[in-house]
Amino acid sequence: MGLLAHFAFLGVVSLGEKQNNQTTEERARKVCEPLIAAEGLELLDLEFVREHNEWILRLFIDNPGGSVGVNECQKASNAVDTALDVEDFITQAYSLEVSSPGVNRPLKKPEHFKRVIGQKVRIKTFGPFGEPPRKNFLGALKEATAETVAIEIEGAGVFTIPLKDIAKANLEFEFT
Repeated sequence: MGLLAHFAFLGVVSLGEKQNNQTTEERARKVCEPLIAAEGLELLDLEFVREHNEWILRLFIDNPGGSVGVNECQKASNAVDTALDVEDFITQAYSLEVSSPGVNRPLKKPEHFKRVIGQKVRIKTFGPFGEPPRKNFLGALKEATAETVAIEIEGAGVFTIPLKDIAKANLEFEFT
């Protein structure tokens, strides 16, 4: 009789697996982005994660012409579901979730930053910037170009950060 091994993992695991030099997230983006755009919506972000022993492909969409509700999420889900099945590059069983980005929406592309100029944003960089050196910035977005953003930190001035050095950026919703 052989030995049996049992393993348990609690938490979130982000996809690190590469297939043909592309992560599952990169391949999913290539499949989903044009299909969602054809519905008049925008794919803001996506993630392929393991939560509570289950794989989830989570799409965050925006509606440039208005808000994101259940109808927009259903439209995006219907648009990508069959294509993901046909492409069949996700080897694990998974659930597809489509959601609005919420009030603290991610900022990924230059046009995302341009839409929120004048608003409060939170930016984390891969490495330290400025004097004194810092990796976390919270302040008003002053400018956005194709390559950089400028954020004004109260009491510390304006920092210009190359987009390629931004690890994560989000709109910071202010409750009034």
